[in-house]
Amino acid sequence: MFKNLMIYHLVSGWPTAVQSLEDALEKARFVECGASQEKSVGWVEPRGHANGPMVEVVGGQWLLKLMVEIKVVPGSVIKRKVQEQLDHIEATTGRKPGKKEKREISDDARLALLPMAFSKQSSVQVWVDPAANLLLTDAGSQAKADEVMTWLIKAVDGLVVQLINTQISPAAAMAEWLSTQDAPPGFSVDRECELKASDESRSVVRYTRHPLDTEEVIQHINMGKMPTRLALTWSDRVSFVLTEALQLKKLAFLESVFEGAPANPADGKDDNFDADVAISTGELRKLIADLIEALGGEVLAAQ
Repeated sequence: MFKNLMIYHLVSGWPTAVQSLEDALEKARFVECGASQEKSVGWVEPRGHANGPMVEVVGGQWLLKLMVEIKVVPGSVIKRKVQEQLDHIEATTGRKPGKKEKREISDDARLALLPMAFSKQSSVQVWVDPAANLLLTDAGSQAKADEVMTWLIKAVDGLVVQLINTQISPAAAMAEWLSTQDAPPGFSVDRECELKASDESRSVVRYTRHPLDTEEVIQHINMGKMPTRLALTWSDRVSFVLTEALQLKKLAFLESVFEGAPANPADGKDDNFDADVAISTGELRKLIADLIEALGGEVLAAQ
């Protein structure tokens, strides 16, 4: 259900009533791109069932989903169309169009080609844990997470969030764990790591499927390279890659986590959505709490 996690602290403004959030998201429901529209963004049903709730609540955990559709016209196609038009103008008038006219011709070519362009849809899950005052997205990049936050803040008046900040930076903590070859309680270091120099060389060393409990790794750290990514496993249940920005990448639940999950949910629904949400958020809530503790606890910014 989640492949990545970016963690935010809910400062204020999160609605206490599901229906009020449902109504707010309904006003910004996703609509597919029109013929000449390059991009469309809006909220869709998290469960994936048409005309279903825009907010799903399972075991106190709130789930939302933002859909993004983009129409892409290859730059090479636009360039060819523009050049054809420029050649035609020069051949018929004897003049070469200036920069402004070229931009206008390029814009016109893009609009003309949009109705024939293929569209690409992608979605981002938003998970809110009101009891822990946490908001999490499975965005794969900060830019994508920023877009989600922009649309959520548009929908929810007064919403204020901030990225989680900890007493110990992830980079410093990862360096300590690698140097001492001693992971924090409940965690084990896996076989993937990236180390980056902070000097002007900006040299990078990457290890993939490679033991990290070696003198070579320690030497890199002693020479000033800091970990920017480190693969970890929590409690033999969830594996992930921790980044220097406190993002969790490549989340994977080990097989034992979903053992015993009901094949036929008691709620009568055949999509296993509720069971998947309950199990995955239950595990991740504990993982996040342990990770924040391993990083010295959360630091709240002054308001």
